[in-house]
Amino acid sequence: MGHGRILTASCPAAMTWLWVALLALPIVENGTYAEEMGRLPEASGEVPSPTPTDRAEARRLLLAPPPDHTSAVTAPPRTILKPTDAGYQRETLEDEFSRDRYPDSEKVPVRDRLARIRTWTQTHVRRVVLIASAIVVVAALAVWLAVRPAGPAPISQDDVNQAITKALANQAKQQAGQPADGTTAYAAVRLSLVVITTASATGQGLGAGTVVKDDGTILTALHVVRGATTITVRFADGTQSAATVTASTPAQDIAVLSPATLPEVVVPATLGGGVGVGDEVFAIGNPLGYAGSLSGGVVSALNRTVTIQGTTLVGLIQTDAAVNPGNSGGPLVNKAGQVVGVVTALANPSGEDSFAGIGFAVPIATAGGAAGAPPK
Repeated sequence: MGHGRILTASCPAAMTWLWVALLALPIVENGTYAEEMGRLPEASGEVPSPTPTDRAEARRLLLAPPPDHTSAVTAPPRTILKPTDAGYQRETLEDEFSRDRYPDSEKVPVRDRLARIRTWTQTHVRRVVLIASAIVVVAALAVWLAVRPAGPAPISQDDVNQAITKALANQAKQQAGQPADGTTAYAAVRLSLVVITTASATGQGLGAGTVVKDDGTILTALHVVRGATTITVRFADGTQSAATVTASTPAQDIAVLSPATLPEVVVPATLGGGVGVGDEVFAIGNPLGYAGSLSGGVVSALNRTVTIQGTTLVGLIQTDAAVNPGNSGGPLVNKAGQVVGVVTALANPSGEDSFAGIGFAVPIATAGGAAGAPPK
């Protein structure tokens, strides 16, 4: 079909010459056509016989490849700038893609399209990186804003009040679950307490004392046993025994007793150290005959001087813990139950043996020395 279309468009008598050439081809090959057939008369009205030149042209047209009418006119070569050429950086994306070597009717190969994109990316790499970075930052910021936790709500006065109330309630609950300081102190010294009774020419006396050594040595106030003809001690387990004064320090109103009989279990008290003003303390004794009584207070002052039965005592501890007759010689303990002093006197502005809000005790560092205890 392609050959016939080409010949028809080339000359009006193309079909005639084609058939003549096909019929005459064997004769031409043999070289005998002119001799055998001769020439036809010009007046015969028939088509003249082709000349050898005509036959050769027909044969050439027949065997020649058909022209390619589908191919487009070759486009002029385009000029592609290199990065080192002047004006390279001034080219835009539209300039690069407008220089197309392919007609609009043809499909651009994929490899050429990829090459275009690669070339443009390499040319504008900094612009691409900047745009990509901006997109990533914006996307990350959007994600963070979407998933970030909500901030704390503003604190109001009601929140503060509720927090304080809750803290106080928790503190009260914890304190309620713990024993009071007085309970702890009394439990620590209870088995070391001693009730002292005396008899003398003037009558009977009552005081208190504390076991301070494993051999049952008792520490008390000297004025409790001064002038006594008999001294009786009763331990925490109920054991009673006669006792004698084995040592004394009149200048500090301290006496040391040694019992004749010991209880089955001897529990000496723990001696403490010094105290300061404001420290919580407890006085334990037998006020007005009430054995094993505890009263609490604080250290009101230190290094007080008091005169008792004509003897002046110095360096005493002042406390507001209740002290009455029967407390003399008993221990003054801290809230851990450690003995920090020996109760020796009470303020008596009215001249009566009743508590006026001020009591005094000899520091254990001074009293313990009379019983052979190490200094504190």
